[in-house]
Amino acid sequence: MQPWLRSTACFGAALSLLPLAACSSGGSGPKAGIEIGVDLPLSGVEGRAGTPTLNGVRFYVHQHPALDGFTVAVTVRDDSINGVHNAKLGAQNITAFVNDPLVLGIIGPFDSSVARATIPVANQAHLAMISPSASDQCLTKPLFVPAGLSPAHKAVACNEVGLPLPADLRPTKVNNFFRLATTNDLQGAAAADFGYKNLHLLRVAVLSDHEAYGQALVDGFRTRFNKLGGLVVLYQDFVPAANLDLSSFFAQAKKEGAQAVYFGGVTANHGCAIRAQMAGALGAGAPYLGGDGIAEDPACVRDAGSSAPRIYGTVPAIDPEQAPNAKAAIAAFKAAYPGPSAYSPYTLLAYDAAAVLYDAIDKAIKGAGGKVPSRAEVVARLAATTAFGGVTGTFGFDASGDTTQRIVSVYEAQSPDPVAAWPLVGAIDYSVKLPY
Repeated sequence: MQPWLRSTACFGAALSLLPLAACSSGGSGPKAGIEIGVDLPLSGVEGRAGTPTLNGVRFYVHQHPALDGFTVAVTVRDDSINGVHNAKLGAQNITAFVNDPLVLGIIGPFDSSVARATIPVANQAHLAMISPSASDQCLTKPLFVPAGLSPAHKAVACNEVGLPLPADLRPTKVNNFFRLATTNDLQGAAAADFGYKNLHLLRVAVLSDHEAYGQALVDGFRTRFNKLGGLVVLYQDFVPAANLDLSSFFAQAKKEGAQAVYFGGVTANHGCAIRAQMAGALGAGAPYLGGDGIAEDPACVRDAGSSAPRIYGTVPAIDPEQAPNAKAAIAAFKAAYPGPSAYSPYTLLAYDAAAVLYDAIDKAIKGAGGKVPSRAEVVARLAATTAFGGVTGTFGFDASGDTTQRIVSVYEAQSPDPVAAWPLVGAIDYSVKLPY
């Protein structure tokens, strides 16, 4: 794993999130060295998401090759096997970072299942991890579904659905995991807000694919939609099968006056093949809403075929192109990385993850009198972050390590072409007030 090549000067000051002095090595030359570890899926199909994320980290470090007189390098490890993220390999990668004394923080992992396996490893070493994308609520919250998003008004704990509690992942009892994506439990509520306020829906039928992820999204949608004044007219939790037939469900939904369908689940469980069945009963123009289990997924569009338009999917993160301060960063990035697959919605979130890690290391170095700080001190500085000005917006971390910028973006499939982009059509911001 080769470190990113150092640049000899900072890029334009307009993109710098640290004082210019932090980019300067001083007259005596830079000291060696600080490393930032990166753990992402970088090969096969999942490399399409992981590589642009890595590019965001590399771009930031390329702009800021030195920090307080120390050179900074990026050490990269791939956590995918045969193109699929692998939690065991992720844990091995984090162990390697732990054993490298130059590594003061890690960007990643990308996937929540890998995070679940790697947080305890890094936690025992007091090593900070910042994920730009992992959004499973149980990584940081003890409740899988809070009472305020439960149709039964009863909270569901993470261990009730077979997931470890956050405390179980942190043997030192001190949090070391931070993230820039918000949490999955807000996705269903955000879809309800968008459906009710933007699409003006009043009556919706709801489906879930018999898995905990989808059922949690459905709980949030149902509770929030009814609270807003809408009505969930029909709900069914189905077991995925090879010849899934939901024609009777859609026929009943039509009788109940459903204007749309909300689906909690993933593409692999027929999440978008359902859309093709739905069109026959409710009409091709009826909206079909879901979470990031289907959003921006070419396989979803392929399964839906000609019925793909008007599928709406939520993603639990800000769309960087809508952030006022991101335009210059995006332009500079695309000039440096001109390839069409080099940039993704997570590129600038990874850029900001590197930036806030730099900020914490910078403060820790100053607190250590200019010497290399302890890993625990870097974690403490991250935990104290309240209003960091990143290119994707101003954010901090709450006591659990979650971003205080709680934005859920909504994208729409507008074409039956699987490779066509899903334009952003809305954003629900829960930064000031949660939907429960």
